[in-house]
Amino acid sequence: MPQKTATQRTCDKGHVYYKSSNCPVCPVCEANKPITYTLWLGLSAPARRALASKGITNVNVLSQYSEEEILALHGMGKSSIPLLKKALEIAGKDFNKKSGPTK
Repeated sequence: MPQKTATQRTCDKGHVYYKSSNCPVCPVCEANKPITYTLWLGLSAPARRALASKGITNVNVLSQYSEEEILALHGMGKSSIPLLKKALEIAGKDFNKKSGPTK
């Protein structure tokens, strides 16, 4: 499988960065953003973006997803799961055991 070549990009604020994916997020801008949600404390920026992309902003929404669905999100890694499990446990919740979010 051929490897993707990183392309140089410049964000609206003038930061120059390289990306090999089609993700439009500037890593410099993202690193400077304050963490808005307590759920996201300790998570990497890609993991926070993965949750945000699905509108997961609190444990009530997170509990609607299975662990497998969360792991399947682009940017989510295995090291994030223990942090999310702890947040769910504190709230008396758990990952959804069924497939697909319950809405």
